[in-house]
Amino acid sequence: MDSIIKFIEENDQIKSLFNIEIIQAEMGNVKTKMVVRENMLNAAKICHGGALFSFADYTFALISNIYGNNALAISANINFANPAYLGDILIATAEELNRTKSTGLYEIKIERETDKKLIAFFTGEVFVKKSQGVKSQGVKY
Repeated sequence: MDSIIKFIEENDQIKSLFNIEIIQAEMGNVKTKMVVRENMLNAAKICHGGALFSFADYTFALISNIYGNNALAISANINFANPAYLGDILIATAEELNRTKSTGLYEIKIERETDKKLIAFFTGEVFVKKSQGVKSQGVKY
């Protein structure tokens, strides 16, 4: 499991672009953190929906691939509840709702750290490939 998390941390470009930090990563439960920066703001000076989606999607990738098999998104949806502002510290908490041999269903809640206000709610489903995903040479699709 640690090698999978390390591989995703080192190879997923969104993590670096948004400075996402992994707080907790275990089977069925993942927590990440991101600070809203100026380059994440839209014209209304609130956190862009695309930045929030990418933050949730990175967290989704962590939780769905933690078993070692490649899990590829087949659907994803996000609902925006409240705005996030410059400097807000956001926490994404992912929970596994269901996992079978071939699919996985997940929810990710993004909350502002200071007041626990819900910022966005993301759901995603993955197709789980049968072969092992993370190898020492990288991901095999």
